[in-house]
Amino acid sequence: MRSLNLLTKIEIDRIIEMAWEDRTTFDAIKFQFNLSEKEVITLMRRSLKITSFKRWRKRVQGRTTKHAAKRCFQIGRFKCSRQKTISNNKIAKR
Repeated sequence: MRSLNLLTKIEIDRIIEMAWEDRTTFDAIKFQFNLSEKEVITLMRRSLKITSFKRWRKRVQGRTTKHAAKRCFQIGRFKCSRQKTISNNKIAKR
């Protein structure tokens, strides 16, 4: 596991952005930044205002799209039109 204190500001911003996105799973965050769901929640709690954190938790709690095991890919994989322009995205560069 990677320590939350060793993350750069750019990495923290990207993790927060990925956590807010509906279709980005916690598994994708784990793959890219080696942070578990619990660590992402801790990072969000530390980085956001309390009202923003509560709104985010209410939004993602129980959401099947945030968990790869619960997610159904019948419709297909979603890819943002800006995917290639996002910097520090190791997944898009494969």
